[in-house]
Amino acid sequence: MTAAAPLLQPLGRDLWLAAGPEVTVLGFRYPTRMAVIRLSGGGLLIWSPVALSDPLCRAIRDLGPVQEIVAPNRLHHLSLLSWHQAFPGARLHAAPGLPEKRRDIPFDRSLGEAPDPAWAADLDQVLVRGNLITPEAVFFHRATGTVLFTDLLQGFAPGWFSGWRQAVARLDGMVGPEPAVPRKFRLAFQDRKIARAGVARILDWRARQLVMAHGPVVTQEVPALLSRAFRWLGA
Repeated sequence: MTAAAPLLQPLGRDLWLAAGPEVTVLGFRYPTRMAVIRLSGGGLLIWSPVALSDPLCRAIRDLGPVQEIVAPNRLHHLSLLSWHQAFPGARLHAAPGLPEKRRDIPFDRSLGEAPDPAWAADLDQVLVRGNLITPEAVFFHRATGTVLFTDLLQGFAPGWFSGWRQAVARLDGMVGPEPAVPRKFRLAFQDRKIARAGVARILDWRARQLVMAHGPVVTQEVPALLSRAFRWLGA
């Protein structure tokens, strides 16, 4: 009998990934993924939390105390309330605009241009603004050289969708030879100048790994991939 895979998959020193259940948005199935980062002080930061199960909660508690819970954009908020209830001592951080969208969630802070002092020693961050769908905070875990995108980059496997959804996903850029910025997000950038400034900072990171909420983990030639992905923006 094959042993079950651990809920938390290590991706380097003090960084773990966990897959959550699929969610359906407008008829499209999306896989979900979160990251857990142990900060220098020993506490944990939860990036883009997925649905919280009892086994996942136990696995998280085994790693250490949850101190920071981060919603990197306005779209990834479905599980935040259950995480707040399970870890009431953790601070909730929201992308700009999310506190107004989810007034039922007691957020502590909004994400800004600079890293919060709680994680500034371990993570850099860029707030990519200028998009009508959502601003997105992109994070960089220095110890592992990992850049974390939520929705601005996506890379679904060719067979993930079927029928007309597959055709739409291909036209949108969700499905392709490598991760890309979906067409709907490209069209939603009303202020490309401010977006280019944010992306330029991301391209300056010496990224060795790429993590996306909706796509494979990339460990080869990440800077070149990111450069190609945002070439259309003129970054």
